[in-house]
Amino acid sequence: MRVLRKTLLFSVLSFALCGWSQNTKIVIPAGTPADKELAVIGAEADAQKRIAMYEDFIAKYANDKAATAYAEWQLSQQYLSSGDTAKASEYCDKAADLYPNDLDIAVSQVTIAQAMKDNGKVVNDAVRGANIFQSIASQPKPADISDDDWKARVADEQQSARPSYDFLETAAYNAITAEQDPGKRMTYIEAFTPAFPNSKFDQPISQLALYSLQQLKQPERLESYGEKALAANPNNIPILLMLANAYAENTNQAGKAITYANKVIALTANSTEANQKLSAGVAHSTLGYAYLKQDKLAAAVTELKTAVGMLPGDAQAEQAALFRLGYAYAKQNRRADSIAALQKAAAIDGPYQAPARQMLAKVSATGK
Repeated sequence: MRVLRKTLLFSVLSFALCGWSQNTKIVIPAGTPADKELAVIGAEADAQKRIAMYEDFIAKYANDKAATAYAEWQLSQQYLSSGDTAKASEYCDKAADLYPNDLDIAVSQVTIAQAMKDNGKVVNDAVRGANIFQSIASQPKPADISDDDWKARVADEQQSARPSYDFLETAAYNAITAEQDPGKRMTYIEAFTPAFPNSKFDQPISQLALYSLQQLKQPERLESYGEKALAANPNNIPILLMLANAYAENTNQAGKAITYANKVIALTANSTEANQKLSAGVAHSTLGYAYLKQDKLAAAVTELKTAVGMLPGDAQAEQAALFRLGYAYAKQNRRADSIAALQKAAAIDGPYQAPARQMLAKVSATGK
């Protein structure tokens, strides 16, 4: 994404709007000495001279917050262009310290952090930028503005800021997917989820969270993350599935698993989309597993048979349902049915292959 550059000249209207916006932009009144000097610096063709001139400007206008912040921000872009990402980050962070609610500076921070391949800083700065964007809707309405005019102004500012928000969302997601350490990845996900509610990346982020927490072997943290994410978006199907699966592993929480799995089934009932049908199949599998943990074998078999019929497009999900179905049949002493299901599970390359083979050997050995 191209580095954003601030225009030096601002109209009276722009200056007024800054007063009511939580997205607080730097304003340098036109015609002031600082404005004139910045124009001269901006016109300098030699990059190294421009850097020196910005540094001199910062020292001269140290008591002028707006002028200093703007010059630091522009100096960071000069250093970024020259390949000195450390200096670029240093000066952009200084500008952000002076104007922590400037969305454009947050975007620049993320751009620099991307160049540094610093996943943690990308996420942290993107989350801060997202919070700035979200604050646009929550800012208090001035008493001298009508409700309709205020709504229109907020909507206009949100629309103007939306491309920056979309950039931050994508940058943070890419940083999360690039992170190889599961602990760091999960920390980034926990920061991302509340900052970007109803994200276009909800499903892959949820899957990454589940994968990360499975790697970390932290079921309590998984549940905590999931419940917080669900509070922000109660109809988040990936989160509902993740929690249902986690709760199904604990007999004492099977009731929660059943509740969440049934909600997914209800949410996907009328959908014709392939991924929604897959989610429904996984929900039936999880529901059957929860019933199995409660020894409600007839209900478990019904749900698991339904799941198997819905999951031929996902080998591992189908394998899980087949293994659970074979186990449920074994508990009902339905040996032939159990063997048939377990043989199918054992023929699929996946996490349930070894357990399916082991259970198949046990059931076959019963001779019933």
